[in-house]
Amino acid sequence: MPVTRIAGVGPKLAEKLMRLRIRTIQDVLFHLPLRYQDRTREVPIGDLLPGMEVVCTGTVESTEVLFRRRRSMVCTISDGTGSIRLRFFHFNNQQREKLSEGTRIRCFGEVRRGPSSMEMVHPEFQSVRASDAALVAETLTPIYPVTEGLHQLSMRKITSAALEYLDKSTLPELLPSSTDLFQQLGEISISLREALLIVHRPPPEISVDALLEGFHPAVQRLALEELVAHRLSVQRVRQQARQLKAPEIVRPADAANDMRDQLIAALPFALTGAQQRVIDEIAADMATAEPMLRLIQGDVGSGKTMVAAAAAAMVVGAGYQVAIMAPTEILAEQHLLSFTNCFEPLGLKIGWLKGKLGARQRRDSIESIALGQTHIAVGTHALFQHDVEFHKLGLTIVDEQHRFGVHQRLSLREKGVGDGLVPHQLTMTATPIPRTLAMTAYADLDCSVIDELPPGRQQISTVAIPDNRREEVIDRVAAAIADGRQVYWVCTLIEESEVLQARAAEGTMLELTERMPDVAISLVHGRMNSLEKEQAMMKFKDNQTQLLVATTVIEVGVDVPNASLIIIENAERLGLSQLHQLRGRVGRGSVQSSCVLIYENGLSQRARDRIGIMRETNDGFAIAEKDLELRGAGELLGTRQTGAMNFRIADIMRDKKLLTRAKTISEQIQRQQPDFIAPLVKRWMGDEAPEYGNV
Repeated sequence: MPVTRIAGVGPKLAEKLMRLRIRTIQDVLFHLPLRYQDRTREVPIGDLLPGMEVVCTGTVESTEVLFRRRRSMVCTISDGTGSIRLRFFHFNNQQREKLSEGTRIRCFGEVRRGPSSMEMVHPEFQSVRASDAALVAETLTPIYPVTEGLHQLSMRKITSAALEYLDKSTLPELLPSSTDLFQQLGEISISLREALLIVHRPPPEISVDALLEGFHPAVQRLALEELVAHRLSVQRVRQQARQLKAPEIVRPADAANDMRDQLIAALPFALTGAQQRVIDEIAADMATAEPMLRLIQGDVGSGKTMVAAAAAAMVVGAGYQVAIMAPTEILAEQHLLSFTNCFEPLGLKIGWLKGKLGARQRRDSIESIALGQTHIAVGTHALFQHDVEFHKLGLTIVDEQHRFGVHQRLSLREKGVGDGLVPHQLTMTATPIPRTLAMTAYADLDCSVIDELPPGRQQISTVAIPDNRREEVIDRVAAAIADGRQVYWVCTLIEESEVLQARAAEGTMLELTERMPDVAISLVHGRMNSLEKEQAMMKFKDNQTQLLVATTVIEVGVDVPNASLIIIENAERLGLSQLHQLRGRVGRGSVQSSCVLIYENGLSQRARDRIGIMRETNDGFAIAEKDLELRGAGELLGTRQTGAMNFRIADIMRDKKLLTRAKTISEQIQRQQPDFIAPLVKRWMGDEAPEYGNV
């Protein structure tokens, strides 16, 4: 039922509720409080202490308007045990009349220490009769997330009306509560109705901390259902994908024509066992008519690009095209260079498409792709714009796919091979995904992990140094360059900012140029055009410049084996995964490499934890798990880009122990109660549920 069925909710109020994703009465029930106030008991004024949020009742002794630094109305009330002042900075005559001398009022607010006595600023209050003394709230008072123009009192009234509907008509139980499986959940196996009543109107004896921290059985019951709904939604995407057909990529009968073997044979190094294993998994996927949906995870430097190149070789060898999409131009340019070096010697044409190409170059590139003259097209999101048509697209490779978001993951599908076939899809990430996240955000993908680094790779030693020892760091940079090595110096901003007080890349370049006039230094940042960035990167790669000052645009995709030292300024401002990605720019050769984290004094505890973890381990998966714990799934993935991860109630880290249960229950629903899938997904995800046909 639409929320407008609730008395008092007209079109304007409904529009405000829409901003909170509330469209139906059911949505109101699943809009949970942020916190609670205890208005169930009255505290004598004489017992009040600063910081208490309480209900108290007293008789007005005086009310006056004061004109001091700021105009205010001050009302003094007492109850025989003590007195307190109520202060209002915004008031009108009607309010003043309600606080006339001798009036008995009950008020609620936070007690503060005032200039001369205890006081409450802008408390809620109402007149009461002596007979009303015992009439306080029966339950804890919820404080809801609201939006501009929507007040707490209105939200509580709307919720109360929704709870009355809950009494009139039963909200369907969509989890299999009658099964042995659900009974094993113990205290979580309370009814949906009971869980909703507890979280919206908790009795005074309940543990508020357990509710707010999400460990109360009522919250866990709701979180479990949301995780089940999310998994069913993602699995539905996978099932829809399986109903489509993809080209069967089989190895040629004549081994001499096997382009994958030709590519691997031409490499100046041997593949690791992990790389070969993942290549075999990809080959097995693409040998069937079911579209491949596989995610490759690998730590920095594990060789994901060569695995992707081997997959591309299989597809091109079978007569199809390949599209490679990256989230940034600099990463796409790195792929262009890598694939050009790999495939041009084999006689293949590599195309290039990005948002800021000249009109003629763009037209020629699109035409070459459409005619099938381009075998492998590399680019940014420009690849899936409507005017780009492939002649015979058999495989899409999406790098750092989490940056595109769950709704874009399958977008290149529509650039298919024709005849009702869709391309296989391979996605990659150098940001290791914790198992807890993989079980939820990527449940529609088969996952492969490259868990082996190429031989000869050295562990990167990491140190943290305060900014007041900057001179020592510059001396260390000069020593590394004098020893024939190259160095990255990473800044968090392009220009100086008084707000963030972070050193800008341009200012740092000037500083380092003055300190080391004989060193060739180049600069890379996001505001440079692609040609300028490419020229700067190529000079560094070719060792024409020994020091590269850059912003975090070099986070992924840059491979310079001679670089053995990276300096990261304002390390306290970056997340763990981003720090790990930046650190991975070094350690790509056989020489011992180092990472120096420069931080400002006055670190928060969280920043200390992050820097401490970076010093302790080089394990990307351990770092990703800790990053998830510190920042949460939304921030780690970018919630705006990954709508399905924007949980209402569930919390990936808090509810880790529910993930396996959610997986088991969702599988049971799929087998035994498939009619529950659509209403479950609609209840929790509404219009944001991903559909394979429109992502």
